[in-house]
Amino acid sequence: MPKSLWLLIVAMAINVTGASFLWPLNAIIIHQELGRSLTAAGFVLMLNAGAGVLGSLIGGRLFDKIGAYQTMIFGLIVTTVSAVVLVFYHSYYFYMFLLIGLGFGSGVIFPAMYALAGSLWPEGGRKPFNAMYIAQNVGVALGTALVGVVATVELTAVFSANALMYTLLTVFVAICFKSIGAKAQHASTSNVFEQKTSLRSNYRMQSLALLSVAFFICWVAYTQWQANVSVHTQSLGISLQHYSFLWTINGLMIVFFQPIVSWLIKKWVHTLKQQMIVGVLIFILSYTVLLQASVFSMFLIAMIILTIGEMFVWPAVPTIASKLAPKNKEGFYQGIINSVATGGRMIGPLLGGVMVDFFSMSMLIIVLLILFVFAILILFIYDLPLKRVLEGKQQEAQIPS
Repeated sequence: MPKSLWLLIVAMAINVTGASFLWPLNAIIIHQELGRSLTAAGFVLMLNAGAGVLGSLIGGRLFDKIGAYQTMIFGLIVTTVSAVVLVFYHSYYFYMFLLIGLGFGSGVIFPAMYALAGSLWPEGGRKPFNAMYIAQNVGVALGTALVGVVATVELTAVFSANALMYTLLTVFVAICFKSIGAKAQHASTSNVFEQKTSLRSNYRMQSLALLSVAFFICWVAYTQWQANVSVHTQSLGISLQHYSFLWTINGLMIVFFQPIVSWLIKKWVHTLKQQMIVGVLIFILSYTVLLQASVFSMFLIAMIILTIGEMFVWPAVPTIASKLAPKNKEGFYQGIINSVATGGRMIGPLLGGVMVDFFSMSMLIIVLLILFVFAILILFIYDLPLKRVLEGKQQEAQIPS
C-alpha cells in the first residue's frame, strides 16, 4: 500500500472522528438543549443530509475540474468555519444553518477522498476502498468513545471538540496533501445527469431501481438509531456515555469482526442476493429486540445484532451495483446507490420524528419492521428484469437464422 494512501487513511479517520463528536448527539441537543420537537430535529437532520447530497455532487465535479487537494481544502474550509462558529452560536436557527454548512462541507470532502484513494493505488482494486471503510469505522469507534467523556463536562463541549478536530484535519491536509493531490491521476467519473441511456428501457437500471428501494428502506430504519433512538434512551434514563458506547461497539465490531463475517458469508451464503436477504432478516431481529428494550443491556444486544446485519448489507449493495453496471457507467451506478443511502439518511430522521411525536416509539419500530418485510420481498424479485433478458437471449439463440 502506498505511503500516500496511509496519509489519506489517517485523514479519513480524523475526519470521521470529528464528525462523530456531533452526529450521535444532534437529535438530543435539538430536542433537550434547544427545546424543539423530534419533528423539528428530524427536519434539521434532513437539511443536513440534503446539503450533504449537494456537497457530494459538487465535490465530485470539483475533483475532476481542479483536483483532490483544492477540493478537499474547499470542503474543509466550509466545514471548519461552520464548526468554529457553532462553538459560539448554537441557538436553534444558528444550529440549523451551521449544520447545513457542516453537511455540505463533509459532502464535498468524502467523494474527493474516495476518488483520491482509487487514484493513488489504481492496481489495488477494492483494497484502497476497503481501507477507507475501515478508517471510517475507526473514526466512529474513537469519536463515539470520546464524546461520552466530553459530554460529561458539558453537552455543548462537543462543539469545541468537533471544531478542534476539523481544524487539525485542515492543517494536516494543507501540509501533507499538496504534492499528493498534484501527483494523483484523476479517476474518471460519470455524472448522473450526463447519462444518455433511457432508464425505462434499461433492464440493468430496472434491477438497480428495485435494489435501491430495499436499500433506501434499510437506511431509513438505520438512521433512527442516530436520531430518535438516541432521544428514546434519554427518556428511559440511559446516560449519554452509555448511548455513545453503543456506537463505539458498532465501530469496533466492524473493524475487528469483519473477517469473521466474511468467512461466514463465504461458507454459508453463496450469492449476493442471499447475503442481502440474510442481512435484512438480521435487521428484523435487531428491531424486534429494540421494540422490547427498556434497559441498556437490551439496547446493547439490539446494537450488536444491528451491526452484524450492517456487515452483511452495506458491502453487498455497492458490489451488486458494480456487477450490474455496464462498461464505463460504474460511476453512474455507484452514484445512484450513494444518493439512495443519503436520501434514506435525509428522510429517516424526519419520518421517525413525526411518527414518535404523533404516535409512539413502539409504533415507529412496528412500521419499520413492516417495511423490512417489504424490502425482503423486493430483494427476492430485484433480479427478475435480468433473468427475463437472459431467458430472451437464450430463446433467440435457439431460433435458426
